[in-house]
Formats: sequence, C-alpha cells, structure tokens
Amino acid sequence: MSRPPLVLLHGWGLTPSVWQPLRAQLDPTWPCFTPALPGHADTAPTPEDATLAAWTDALIADLPDGALVCGWSLGALVALDLARRHPAKVERIALIGASPCFVQRPDWPSALSAEVVDGFCADFAAEPDKTQRRFVALQALGDAARREVTRQLNTALVTVTAENTARLADGLAILSQTDLRGSLTEISCPVRLFHGTNDALMPAEAARVMAESLPDGRYSEFADAGHAPFVSRATDCACLLDSFAND
Repeated sequence: MSRPPLVLLHGWGLTPSVWQPLRAQLDPTWPCFTPALPGHADTAPTPEDATLAAWTDALIADLPDGALVCGWSLGALVALDLARRHPAKVERIALIGASPCFVQRPDWPSALSAEVVDGFCADFAAEPDKTQRRFVALQALGDAARREVTRQLNTALVTVTAENTARLADGLAILSQTDLRGSLTEISCPVRLFHGTNDALMPAEAARVMAESLPDGRYSEFADAGHAPFVSRATDCACLLDSFAND
C-alpha cells in the first residue's frame, strides 16, 4: 500500500519554511504539501471571516484528497477542523504540540491563562516584531536544543507588514477562542499526537487527554523537547510520521 500524500500545517507567526528541518529527514519521493495559513505568506489564501472554519475552507482547493495531515500548534486546530468537516481530505492526522483548547476553562486547566493570552494579543498589536520573538523564545523554552530551536524558528518568522497584521491578529484570535473538545468524538480517522515533555507553551497533559478523547488517538512524547520537537528531534519525528503513514 502506498503512503498517503503528506500535508504539513505550520503554527502561528511562522512561514511554511519552519518545516525545513523535518523535510530534510523525510523520504524525498514522498509527496509533501506545505500550504501557508492566511496572513503567513504572500501566496496564502485570504478568507473573508476570521474564524477557524473560514481558514480551513480557504485551504481546501490546494490540498490533496486522502492525505496524512500533520498540524503543529495553530496548524493542529486546522487539521482537526479539516478532518471533522472535510473528511475526504484526511486519511489520518498527526498533531504536534497540539491542544483542542489553548486557553484555560473552568474544566480545562492544562492550557494558557486567559490573562496571558489577552496580554500577548495586546502586545502583538503594539509591538508585533518584539512579540513574535518572545513567542519563539517560549516555544524553544525547555528544549535541550533550545539555542538551535530558537535559531531555526527565528529564520522562519513571518515578516509583519501593514497588509498581513490583521490576518496574524486573526490567527491569535482563533487560538484564543477555539474549543474543539466537544467535537473530538466526530473525528473517526487515526490520530497520532507527538508532544515534547518540556513544552512550555502547551502542557503535554492537554495532548494526553485529547488522545484519550479521540476514537482512535495515540500519544507519543519526546523527552527534553519543547513546543517544536520536529526541529530538535527532526529525525525521530520523520521516523514516526513514516511509520504512521505505512501503518
């Protein structure tokens, strides 16, 4: 059986080039698509609405059918929404640094506090470049290869312009407002969750709970890795993706 095509969905504030360390470890004959989320590249789609559904729908035309969709952080939310509402596009999902709900709720403590997220959104509106670099530092925090992760993520940062600022702010709003916990049982395809044990942005417990809530979810973790294990543990991530694709 041939492998499904691979779709890599990046996280907030970074371009698809963030996947370069992982792609370098993948079989070069494996069809791989790396679309840009709205506001994250000149070629990215421009949905009318600032909602997760609108962002997901805007990507549909450029995605193959029956893919292994790998989403990281914000991209993980898009991957989940894609599987839920456009199942023909998704054969299976891999999620990295993922959570169905990135902000704490009374019954959901394994997330960022609303105060932290609101402050981050306000800081981005005032000082976008500085805020992006703070976000990178948080993603690299806790990783044994922290300096290299920081370097790699900084090279993939989106250049903030007058044209894309609003879209980037929309992405933050999607991260802060989305709660897919109640929709997880609708996702019937196989899902594999990969998480760094030292993720300072999104606690690993969120991914563990999500794996238990999915009909076919399985959790794996990377010791001494932060929010971007596909950078610091690129070879291991590539092996897991290849194994999952052939499972």
